[in-house]
Amino acid sequence: MIEVYADGADFEGILKAAENPRVTGFTTNPTLMKQAGITNYENFARAIIDKLAFLRPGTNISLEVFADETNEMYLQAKKIAEWGKQYNYDVFVKIPVMNTKGEDNYGLIRLLNEEGVKVNVTAVFTPKQTQKILENITNPDVPVIISIFAGRIADTLRNPVVWTKQCISEAMDKPKEFDKIKFLWASCREIYHLHMAESAGCDIITMLHDQINKLSLANKDLDLFSKETVQMFYNDAQASGYRIDVE
Repeated sequence: MIEVYADGADFEGILKAAENPRVTGFTTNPTLMKQAGITNYENFARAIIDKLAFLRPGTNISLEVFADETNEMYLQAKKIAEWGKQYNYDVFVKIPVMNTKGEDNYGLIRLLNEEGVKVNVTAVFTPKQTQKILENITNPDVPVIISIFAGRIADTLRNPVVWTKQCISEAMDKPKEFDKIKFLWASCREIYHLHMAESAGCDIITMLHDQINKLSLANKDLDLFSKETVQMFYNDAQASGYRIDVE
């Protein structure tokens, strides 16, 4: 069964998601943190790692670097990885596949992998990028996540399942000992993406907290759902005091 990772930066929301046994990991990024009003990156990261280490041992979190220069990204990655060791919790460091100038980060990914840092390569869109990432994963003992932004690919009117399959197919030539590489379906738009991610061959899908809550709707009786929807419209109309003069 495909794994579900909770994506977000709302502290209480993450803790709520941690109560759900279907959730086996957590991810965030600087944009989500900014939206959540996080002003101190390290304080937030340390606090959530500490909580998850206690509440959900055996899970993991992916935290992203936010520098743009290679050396700074490397130093941030090592620091983030160290937080995981301090709290005895599984931390992946999210490294963008390229910087803002369009320069690739494959060399950095290789270096971190060789040094034993668990990397989540993010913002991956093309099979070519996947191929280059895989070429630079040389340490088979270190887990790696490759995050394919299938939802954003779909925004371009490309078939995200077909496109993601093409990205994942690049792993076929990797020796069998590289079994710690996992593919993640990122930028989920709706919970049906869960089925799409499975059909594409992904190991993981990230979902926002409200999307995870909707997983309880799986196989819900559609007649009942229809009735509940009509009831919602009626209740809201009544509460709003709307009137149409029909006389």
